[in-house]
Amino acid sequence: MSRATAHADADGALATRVRRALPVRDAGALSVLEGGRSGLTYLIRAGELGFVVKAVPPGRPATGRNDVLRQAHVLSALDGHGLPVPAVIAHETAEPAWFAMSFAAGDATEPVLDVEGTIAPALARSRMLAAARVLGALHAVPVERVAAGVGAAGGAAPDPADPADELDRWTRTMRAVPRELRPGSEELLAALAASVPASVAPVLLHGDFRLGNLLCEGETPTALIDWEIWSVGDPRVDLGWFGVFTDGRLFPGTGRVVDGLPGEDELVEVYRLARGESGGTDADYTWFRALGRMKMAAIMGHNLRRHREGRHHDPVQEELPPTIAALIADAQRLMGPAR
Repeated sequence: MSRATAHADADGALATRVRRALPVRDAGALSVLEGGRSGLTYLIRAGELGFVVKAVPPGRPATGRNDVLRQAHVLSALDGHGLPVPAVIAHETAEPAWFAMSFAAGDATEPVLDVEGTIAPALARSRMLAAARVLGALHAVPVERVAAGVGAAGGAAPDPADPADELDRWTRTMRAVPRELRPGSEELLAALAASVPASVAPVLLHGDFRLGNLLCEGETPTALIDWEIWSVGDPRVDLGWFGVFTDGRLFPGTGRVVDGLPGEDELVEVYRLARGESGGTDADYTWFRALGRMKMAAIMGHNLRRHREGRHHDPVQEELPPTIAALIADAQRLMGPAR
């Protein structure tokens, strides 16, 4: 390694470890990869090959979003299942832990939210339908095989969570937000609690499945990324969350309406065909749609609270109150008297 390369590294000590472990020669500088939200995210290249490196920040515990090896475990478990997921190339458990995965070409654009990085409506529609097929294929992987693969990679799959567990978790998140920032939320939480659906057979859940986490080249998905919060549970949790991003009207002032995007029912039908199922949307899916909207409102309320408390200064958060109110109101509509 040349002195010039060493000076170009974003983290010299980590770069040395990564170069030793990668199955390539003459790897270049380790540079920060913008957009990574978990741990530290870097890019390192060797000729035409690229590798994304995720590492635990020095001095931080390898827990929560910083538990990068947990992400490596599930990616390893999905290898060979025909899904567009990065391949784990190398890893080290010594602190600070890290892993390297294959770099995938493409971009990840959220049509109703990425106002600056917009794509044509027809392409957005095609990508969203392709994403529904990816989700169906993901949920079709037997959860027993996922657990076995995670174990073989050195991890452990969590116990399955049911819809009541999911509601309880996000109820706590919502109630940590000041009431004035979440109008109508208590009525919504009561309606959700009064009609919790029975759980169905658990699957591997991505946890944040949407176009913003699916790299694509044109219409073709190349990599499903950001596996920080994967879990095992009811497949309709992923579906309900994905559906939130089909309607720009849920994000007044912060998003945009995109004509021609598939609706939630169409996405579910495409998903079910990809999963090998038939038939229409089950009646309980409405509950999961409302849950997805509640979760997004809780996340936005949490972020706004952190900003106002000075814990994370971000003036953009002041644009969120109308969206929080719209998400809660639409969830209430879904949970209306007809249910």
